[in-house]
Amino acid sequence: MANLGLSSGTKSVKSVNVSFRLPYYTQWGQSLLVCGSEPILGSWDVKKGLLLSPVHEGEELIWYGSVATPTEFSCEYNYYVVDDEKNVLRWEMGKRRKLLLSKEINGGETVQLHDLWQTGGDAIPFRSAFKNVIFRRSWNLSIERPLGVQNKLDKEDTVLVHFKICCPNVEEETSLYVIGSNAKLGRWNVQEGLKLSYAGDSIWQADAVMPRSEFPIKYRYCKYNKAGNFSLETGQNRDLSFDSSKIPPRYIFLSDGMLREMPWRGAGVAIPMFSVRSENDLGVGEFLDLKLLVDWAVESGFHLVQLLPINDTSVHGMWWDSYPYSSLSVFALHPLYLRVQALSENLKEDVKREIQQAGKKLDGKDVDYEATMAAKLSIAKKVFAQEKDLILNSSSFQQYFLENEEWLKPYAAFCFLRDFFETSDHSQWGRFSHYSKEKLEKLVSKDSLHYDIICFHYYVQFHLHLQLSEAAEYARKNGVILKGDLPIGVDRNSVDTWVYPNLFRMNTSTGAPPDYFDKNGQNWGFPTYNWEEMSKDNYAWWRARLTQMAKYFTAYRIDHILGFFRIWELPEHAMTGLIGKFRPSIPLSQEELEKEGIWDFDRLSRPYIIQEFLQEKFGASWTFIAANFMNEYQKGRYEFKDDCNTEKKIAYKLKTFAEKSMLLESEDKIRHGLFDVLKNIVLIRDPEDSRKFYPRFNLEDTSSFQDLDDHSKNVLKKLYYDYYFHRQENLWRKNAMKTLPVLLNSSDMLACGEDLGLIPACVHPVMQELGLIGLRIQRMPSEPDLEFGIPSQYSYMTVCAPSCHDCSTLRAWWEEDEERRCRFFKNVVGSNELPPSQCTPEIANFVIRLHVEAPSMWAIFPLQDLLALKEEYTTRPATEETINDPTNPKHYWRYRVHVTLESLMKDKELKTSISSLIRGSGRSYPGKADEGGNKGTSSSVLGKQQVNSSGETSMISIQSNGVPGKGTSVL
Repeated sequence: MANLGLSSGTKSVKSVNVSFRLPYYTQWGQSLLVCGSEPILGSWDVKKGLLLSPVHEGEELIWYGSVATPTEFSCEYNYYVVDDEKNVLRWEMGKRRKLLLSKEINGGETVQLHDLWQTGGDAIPFRSAFKNVIFRRSWNLSIERPLGVQNKLDKEDTVLVHFKICCPNVEEETSLYVIGSNAKLGRWNVQEGLKLSYAGDSIWQADAVMPRSEFPIKYRYCKYNKAGNFSLETGQNRDLSFDSSKIPPRYIFLSDGMLREMPWRGAGVAIPMFSVRSENDLGVGEFLDLKLLVDWAVESGFHLVQLLPINDTSVHGMWWDSYPYSSLSVFALHPLYLRVQALSENLKEDVKREIQQAGKKLDGKDVDYEATMAAKLSIAKKVFAQEKDLILNSSSFQQYFLENEEWLKPYAAFCFLRDFFETSDHSQWGRFSHYSKEKLEKLVSKDSLHYDIICFHYYVQFHLHLQLSEAAEYARKNGVILKGDLPIGVDRNSVDTWVYPNLFRMNTSTGAPPDYFDKNGQNWGFPTYNWEEMSKDNYAWWRARLTQMAKYFTAYRIDHILGFFRIWELPEHAMTGLIGKFRPSIPLSQEELEKEGIWDFDRLSRPYIIQEFLQEKFGASWTFIAANFMNEYQKGRYEFKDDCNTEKKIAYKLKTFAEKSMLLESEDKIRHGLFDVLKNIVLIRDPEDSRKFYPRFNLEDTSSFQDLDDHSKNVLKKLYYDYYFHRQENLWRKNAMKTLPVLLNSSDMLACGEDLGLIPACVHPVMQELGLIGLRIQRMPSEPDLEFGIPSQYSYMTVCAPSCHDCSTLRAWWEEDEERRCRFFKNVVGSNELPPSQCTPEIANFVIRLHVEAPSMWAIFPLQDLLALKEEYTTRPATEETINDPTNPKHYWRYRVHVTLESLMKDKELKTSISSLIRGSGRSYPGKADEGGNKGTSSSVLGKQQVNSSGETSMISIQSNGVPGKGTSVL
């Protein structure tokens, strides 16, 4: 027998038994598993992780498992929910857990870890919006004791309990304590409780050696400051007990999650960058204007400034580029927002005169996109010619170039080729149509004839970076979150589709959800994402995009978050959006339809065109339409000719007829009519698999459906409802759980999701699980039985707002519809009187107060709605304050605020009105100290300890406005 060292005088090494314990409810077929960085926990291979076993303890389901580890063992680990084959169904959010076994713990001992499942919400305080802005400390919080146990057990009948709590918001000269039911925890007396030490990363810890006889114990955490005030965590007492049927562990590590405090709530202002007006701008808001906007925000009581996308959109070279959601590059900043005065300290006199003249010329009511772009680029080129060598050879530029060249070189080359070929359609660029690194390096090389042009684009991006960075740092230092916007799409003629064509499905286009198209018949024309291809490098393009955003922003809005679950995808030849399908989705199979008695697939999937339909649609013109666009394949039955059997072909042929003056009616009217005929189908045949079908959105509205027999109608209605509302839910959840966590883990920005519209049932549970903050607009309630949302019933994990950039302002909405206004006045305001026809400051005050008092984490208001608080600012017609008209695909995004930031800074009355609303709501207020000397960053309940004649400890709560509230017993 081999000598294993067991009988030769060598002592065997005793291991430490580490026991995991986690309360968690699972569904049938699900299990809990722990996986970590060391081999005994799978080395982050979940399939090799430790499966836990469930035990019912009272009303809780507790999962247990144990491993033997060496002494002084350390590792990282997390919990996962898996199926029977150990496939991951969900995982914990937040930071990886750390296990540290100190040398004080001898071999043979048992260490029991009492953990709590970490949700996405638990990770929110560690996002940069809170960590680096809201809870940013002007004082140093030094580590008092490294993480881990440092005490040793000597007596046999004692247990060492290691308390650990996460608390990211601790004011200066404030301590954390554990108080509880036994002597070590002060018997609920704060001064005699167990004081915790800071261990870094917002973790506080303490050890207590307790006799076994004192278990079970009840306890809570609390804050205690120098002035003698303390805030006790909310909720029920925490419990710690043994399983009486087992030998109790000698060491218990408590990971108690987050300190339970009153939820932090803040307020913000939303305004597009282009809409800002200042005394120094050239016809449009500029990045450096944000510093003044931050000042105004702070003095008005706001912790957040929200912008629309700020990436370069210079695709068409005209005002169409004002649309901020169709980016030329997801990395490059828009030259529109450059402050040319700041390009140099030594501007020539002729340049100064040009800037002065441009300022006067461009100072209009609205943004003149084309004139502003032309003026800024003209001035920037002159300054560049003067200072290019100085800037390009500077160490700061060299560093910037080094950090950004991966996207900066292709962007500059694209801009050069766009201007050279006079189109952004890279399919028209000859040998440059297909991107390659070799071609790129030749284009941007110092030896090329156009190197100066390439460098000009570097130069502009460098200065945009400097100016936005300056504004972003200013916002951080002043306690204001700068919130950006992540568009769901890119322009099909963009740098990104040129450089990464495999990441996009260019033969299709995507738009808004189908309910939007049903109302407006528009198609945005974005390429859809090839998620399968993106997954091959773990979504590197998305990760780089979020990393770039995080250089400037501490929070962001995910535009149309439903696109990460599923996207509404259209054929490349579509110009409107109803003949589409969800990607991904499970189609209807031919076998499935045949089992239900559906056989005539050509009848259902081809345009149903009969003579009566044409006569009804086109009147006297129907014969012209039939002769030029149709073939009569059967008596009274028609089909489209091959040269006009798609929307794009119809539009092209109509334009040809119009140019020859051959149309009897308007081109628009005939086009809409022909499009309706083309869409008169019930099923859409999959172009990649002819045996798969997708039900046309709103199929019951078509005459093709109406002319079917009752059996077919009933079957198709059932399958339609199943396709749109049931069968996809699990697929869409899985899709989102592949992509959204990658976004969230790519940066430490706070993430909010625009979740308006037709919301699948899987969306909100996924957002809650991932800690994504949703959006609530009062006039667009998610509840189908409500006309107006009820802000007081919103959940905490939301942003609430009375309006947004995609709808009319509060004033315009109020004036649009008299009957709706009366219903709002009766049902929301609670008055039977006739409401005023105009949105008076009193009405604006009421609506804003509803929102600041809501439980939502954030109440964010468009600047236009805030200006409605003062009559002086309501002289401009309300309709002119709308940023976007979603019914118009070529809307000109040009709204400018009609008052400068400098004037708003001087308006103490408006700032007082806004700050009073925020203060009165209990929302956090930036930069002001409360009576206890704490800055206004916390809504915690403060209290004074009281001891009654029986020795019981109680607390008088002090509400956020300083008014004594109902007494709360600590016991």
